[in-house]
This record gives sequence, structure tokens and C-alpha cells, in this order.
Amino acid sequence: MKTALITGASRGIGRAIALKFAQNQYHLVLNCYQSTTVLNDFAETLRQTYHIQVITCIGDVSDHNFVSNMVDTAIHQFGHIDVLVNNAGVSYIGLFSDMRYEQWQNLMNTNVSSVFSCCKCVIPSMVNRKSGHIVNISSVWGKVGASCEVAYSASKGAVNALTKGLAKELAPSNIQVNAIACGAIDTDMNACFSVEERAALESEIPAGRYGTPTEVADLVYQLACASSYLTGQVITFDGGWI
Repeated sequence: MKTALITGASRGIGRAIALKFAQNQYHLVLNCYQSTTVLNDFAETLRQTYHIQVITCIGDVSDHNFVSNMVDTAIHQFGHIDVLVNNAGVSYIGLFSDMRYEQWQNLMNTNVSSVFSCCKCVIPSMVNRKSGHIVNISSVWGKVGASCEVAYSASKGAVNALTKGLAKELAPSNIQVNAIACGAIDTDMNACFSVEERAALESEIPAGRYGTPTEVADLVYQLACASSYLTGQVITFDGGWI
């Protein structure tokens, strides 16, 4: 059986991705920062429902040592990691001039350094097997930028560039690296909007609605099963918005 490692898997997009891979009989390595009970309960449900093995790893993926230990545990348990999904991320909404350096550093570490660490630790095993898929969850703001989300835009722009460069580096080893630049997805990260603000945003989206975590998960799974010729792409998933 194949194995998928998914960061930020306790809720929202990450949880939906974990469910999708479980439904397709992948063993799972699931990470979240601190929602221990939520993630462990979810993992047990997946074990009982789909008869797969699930490891939970609670910790901060911006900590390189934690990531290294998580990957070592996964490879010791399953022998290999077939799919890495870098989903963990945080946002900051506010004027750039009001942002403290510590907030900038935390956001960049969580959104960018975590991708570096997870890829760095997983790649050797994939190269050894000449097989693997890496999918990075990004944002449309990484492509066009957003007022009052400057740091978030910068972090996702970095993820997009990392995706393209790493894909070229790993293509000779038959490892595909792609990203999904999400638009407005119905998750807790977007729960800060009022009913009026949400309606105004939906009116700007040609599809007329927010996307769902399940729809993102479906696309992630498709990328994990796609031809080896599909690599280095940042796929905009926004209902025609941007």
C-alpha cells in the first residue's frame, strides 16, 4: 500500500485531503500543530472505517528537527512515503506597517520553512525509489498579491517559486512537484468575514460561491495520480475569480 504524509491535517483542507487518501487505501502520516485530541480521534475513525494504518505526529513543522523525526518515524513504519502534501499554514490580515517582525518570522517559518523541511527530509527516500509526488497548497495571493495580506502573499509566492524550481530539479528522478493556488475556500481561515463581506466576495467569483475543502482534496488526489509529465505547475483553483 502507498503512504501519504499530510501536514495541517486536523481540520479544513488538510482533513479533507486525509479523508480522500484514506478512501483510496493509503496509509497516512498526519500532522497538526497542537489539536492532539481532534487529530487522534480523526485518525482512529479513519483506521476503523477504512482499515488503514495512521500515524499522528503533533508538533510544529517550522521546526526542522521535528520534521526530521516525523519523516524518520514514517519511513521506519511504512518503508517509504509516496505522497507529501504541504498544507500547514497561517495567515495574517492587517496593514503591513502594523506587522511586527516576530509575526512576519512566524508566518514565513510556518508557510515556507515548513515546506523546505518536509521536502528536504522526504526527498532522499523518493529519489532512492525514483518515485514520488509532492503537492504544495498555495494561494492565488501568491500569484497576484493582496492588500492587507502582504506577508501571506509573499509566503505563498515563495511556495510557488519553490514548486517550480524543485520540480525541475527532481524531474530526472521521476518525482513530480506541483502546487494548488487556492482562491476562496470555505475553511476556518476565511471564517473571519461577516455575512455581508462573504456575500460581496461571492459576487466577485464567476462560479458564484466559495470552493470546498473536498474539492481541493479531489484535485490533490488527481495530482498524486497524474502522469509524470505533469510537474512544475501552480494550478489556480478559484472558480474563475482571479
